[in-house]
Amino acid sequence: MMSSEWYTASAPGKFVILGEHAVVYGKPAIVLAVDRRITCSIRRSPRNTLNGEYIDFNRQPHFRYLTRDVHYAMDYVTSSEIPPGSGMGSSAALSAALAMAIREERGEPVDERSLVDEAYGAELFAQGNGSPMDASACVHGKGIGVNIPGAGDRELWTITKGDRTWRVSDLDVPDMTFVIGNTGIRAATGPLVDKVRRYMQSNHFACDVVEEIAAVTLMGYNAIRRNDVEELGSLMTRDHKLLSILGVSCRELNKLVNASLPYSYGAKLTGSGGGGCMVALTDEPQKVVDAIEARGGTAYVVKTGSDGVRMEPTPASGPLMDIPMDYPPRQ
Repeated sequence: MMSSEWYTASAPGKFVILGEHAVVYGKPAIVLAVDRRITCSIRRSPRNTLNGEYIDFNRQPHFRYLTRDVHYAMDYVTSSEIPPGSGMGSSAALSAALAMAIREERGEPVDERSLVDEAYGAELFAQGNGSPMDASACVHGKGIGVNIPGAGDRELWTITKGDRTWRVSDLDVPDMTFVIGNTGIRAATGPLVDKVRRYMQSNHFACDVVEEIAAVTLMGYNAIRRNDVEELGSLMTRDHKLLSILGVSCRELNKLVNASLPYSYGAKLTGSGGGGCMVALTDEPQKVVDAIEARGGTAYVVKTGSDGVRMEPTPASGPLMDIPMDYPPRQ
């Protein structure tokens, strides 16, 4: 008889606090995991289903990649606290959680580096490009530095793709509260990266701005290690101004950043820009939430220090967990 045992794993979302766009050119970046997670449960089944429906792997590239060596059918059940399309790493978190659940179900060794390789591979398969920052943050949790000089024994792994190399290191992150404000505008990363590249090729001033972003990021790295929230907030605001000079902010992002500043240590866009999200470091999260929502944004309070990918107890029952093995998929 086919086993009906469930295997459940979860992984955190993340956001880039400093270093967007500059990291494309080998400069430092800092990524923090947050306390919103994606959970994925799997079990062997007579058919492949996702949340009770037939799964078309051609329309689910992350699942298609991560199950490429799984030669039997599965039920997959997912739930998410991470808003999709927000720059908070929902796809990387899903990939990390699914990769861990599959390895546990198959009785295979589980270590952070192999999970990063799987999750990053799924991201590349689904999107065609990108960096391993999101996968590294969702697998490792807490915080990571990328291309931090002198990381020494804090270095976790080095990943190279083509002519690009990312040196990922561990970062101890104190308890901090952030509010993420979502403009609701989706902007593709590729065109924004190309925009900065063209600016740098045509104007040396843009190269100087990227160098300054790198310097700000390193100062922010040290501020986090000292738990100096005032310094970190000031650097976040400075970084936002530099990113605006590069042309990757927009009116809606600036509106939410400016609305949050009276109640924050600092605020900035997070991710590639052009829309998406901003983030504010604050001790008054409700005031920031109210300010963001008053200007048309959607706000999420998040805390740092979240564990990376981990196994979870599977709920004893639920709308999908207590279904029989021979149930017909809903049409």
